[in-house]
Amino acid sequence: MSNPATDVSPKPTASANPRRRALTTIAAVAVLAGGGYGAWWALYARHSESTDNAYVQARVVQVTALAGGTVKAVEADDTDHVRAGQVLLRLDATDAKLALEQAEAQLAQTVREVRQIYTGNDTLGTQVAQREADLKRAQADLARAQDDVKRRAPLVESGAVGREEFNHVTAQLASARSVVAAAKSALDTAHEQQRSNGILTDGGSVESQPQVQRAAGKVREAWIALKRTELLAPVDGHIARRSVQLGQRVQPGTPVMSVVDLQGAWVDANFKEGQLRALRLGQPAELVADVYGDKVVYHGRIAGLGAGTGAAFSLLPAQNATGNWIKVVQRVPVRIVLDRAEVAAHPLRVGLSMTVTVDVARQDGAVLPAVAATAHPDRTEVYDGLEREAEADVQRIIAANLGRVGVAASTARKPA
Repeated sequence: MSNPATDVSPKPTASANPRRRALTTIAAVAVLAGGGYGAWWALYARHSESTDNAYVQARVVQVTALAGGTVKAVEADDTDHVRAGQVLLRLDATDAKLALEQAEAQLAQTVREVRQIYTGNDTLGTQVAQREADLKRAQADLARAQDDVKRRAPLVESGAVGREEFNHVTAQLASARSVVAAAKSALDTAHEQQRSNGILTDGGSVESQPQVQRAAGKVREAWIALKRTELLAPVDGHIARRSVQLGQRVQPGTPVMSVVDLQGAWVDANFKEGQLRALRLGQPAELVADVYGDKVVYHGRIAGLGAGTGAAFSLLPAQNATGNWIKVVQRVPVRIVLDRAEVAAHPLRVGLSMTVTVDVARQDGAVLPAVAATAHPDRTEVYDGLEREAEADVQRIIAANLGRVGVAASTARKPA
């Protein structure tokens, strides 16, 4: 039997229990945290890709002068909202108006000259008929003279006809032959003039003649040059970067301002190359702008993945085949189109920072579009009417100088 007096086995101390409880608590918290993170990753994180390297983009349409001249009026300023077709800038149109008036006068003169050529066809036709009648009359006189000579020639030897009379009819025969030759020559000349004039009028009406078409082209050119002294907004949007002032002399192609289509804004999200394996066209995305904070969440979808990394299209692309090399993770721009209603409710600005989270649960979309787009969204129709208006002015002038001013001519609008 053991002796209680000599039993010295250690007994638990009071300080050991709290330490064990603390370690147990820490372990439990770690397990719970790990389980929560695992559940969050399994249910949400593994089905999403996010980046804060994203910025708002929009169509920035640079408006440039279409014609040279002195700035007469600036109709829009920075931050103004404009509609497509609205006048943004007016240039002094004095020179353009004078050029148009000269071109119109030249067209009118050309039409009248061509009309005169057409009228000459009838005149030359009458002359040909007259020359043919003259030739027939001369040929009849020649035949009569030949008969006279033929009848009198046998009678000269018998003395029935005097030598003087015979010489007289012989002279008449020679004269008749000369008249026939002259008539033939005049007829040939008339035919040649008719053919020559016909070449100038060959091919149809007065309007289709090359001289008229050339003069009409000058009128169209002058008309369009006059209309281009008014610079129009190509799209709806807000004015930015106005760089033109009153009285400034501008040349064709000079940038004067920009129009930014904020309503059609999108986001370029620059994802790391390792994130691209899960990104597909059409996947939904949620976006948060720093300017509004987490209270405003935009919704969009992936519309396209860039054809190359940002470094590949930089001004000085990396030369990784030279010198020492350090790997740098590359990023590829991914275009995300936004809900227009949400953008209208909370307008964005070009260049604003965004945080993008893409739901990559669906993997049935394509990485690159398989079919080329059939229609490009960037298109303007504000310049389409210029040619029609110029053609109306041309037809008005032609009709007026042909003597048949019609409805089209009377309703043609002249430029202001």
